[in-house]
Amino acid sequence: MSPLSLTSIVRPVRRAPRHLVPTAVVLALAGTGAAQAADTLVVSWWGYNGEKLDANVTQPFQALCDCELVFETGNNADRLNKVIARKGRGVDVIFLTDNFSQTGIEAGVFQPIDRAALTNLDKLYELAQAPQGEYGPAYSVGRAGLVYDSAKVEPLTRWNDLWREDLAGSLSIPGITTTAGPMVVVKAGDRAGVNAYEDPDGAFAALEQLRPNIVKSFRSGSELVNLVSTGEVSAAMAQDFAFGALQEAVPTMTWADLEDGDIATLNTLNIPSGASEVELAHRFIDFMLSTDVQQIQAEQGVDAPVNTEVTLNEEQAARWTYGQEQIDSLQRMDYQRMNAARIDWIDRWNELFGG
Repeated sequence: MSPLSLTSIVRPVRRAPRHLVPTAVVLALAGTGAAQAADTLVVSWWGYNGEKLDANVTQPFQALCDCELVFETGNNADRLNKVIARKGRGVDVIFLTDNFSQTGIEAGVFQPIDRAALTNLDKLYELAQAPQGEYGPAYSVGRAGLVYDSAKVEPLTRWNDLWREDLAGSLSIPGITTTAGPMVVVKAGDRAGVNAYEDPDGAFAALEQLRPNIVKSFRSGSELVNLVSTGEVSAAMAQDFAFGALQEAVPTMTWADLEDGDIATLNTLNIPSGASEVELAHRFIDFMLSTDVQQIQAEQGVDAPVNTEVTLNEEQAARWTYGQEQIDSLQRMDYQRMNAARIDWIDRWNELFGG
């Protein structure tokens, strides 16, 4: 998910009577040991798809644990900054994209995961089991790639196509402070034939060559949808979670089949170092990784599954990064090096594009 400017709130959710909880989810998780009583579990997440998440996650898990879930919602940066400011206290489980969870790891505000407590871990694609070492697994996988309006633009087949002359004045890229923004710098380095971490001068020289094609950078998926729907933009770098909305706005929008592959974006689950409900937090993470929860979330268009037991039909699978072949084709970013370069890259980006 791309960071959005949401106001962080804390919202308690009432526990539903057991007879209102989806039976399939409860039965699937009945054997995980999640039925012991606890007081509250504080979960930090984005807050999207509220009704579906309430039905698929909140109510079933509360019925199983006989506990209350309390949510803190907002964008990646705001929620992580709160955990850092509180020195890892105040939240039991936090949902973050992998670049932000790497920042949390480096800040020392997450604790290692007890993998023996996760009964569903072995069901996941390998890239989701331990994407950042001893810390939390990924519960969903996405991708960043290129999209274009096939009614206006010839097919994009490589990342280098961003620099094509026929895209002059019609391209949008994510801003540098978004999840995907720093990936643009990496790809500019590839274009220049340099490693962007080792030779930022070369990477930003390639970005300067890209400027004539760029109409505007965007900070959220909804902003990109607006740019496409008004006709200002006919090609962009985007994350797949926004693709459905892009196609609804302009049916001829197409996800590019890139010869050099899309970039993996993982949504991770971590337990902050000061969590007060560590055992229950592990149970919640295991719940999120279970086959039934992953299945219903994928079917209903909430999250792409990482559980290999999930089976989707062709229509359902078309919207997701799904299947071993597609998973194996994804590129991974080095977020540790990216975070080390971030301040310099932001300064260079703002100097080039005006902030």
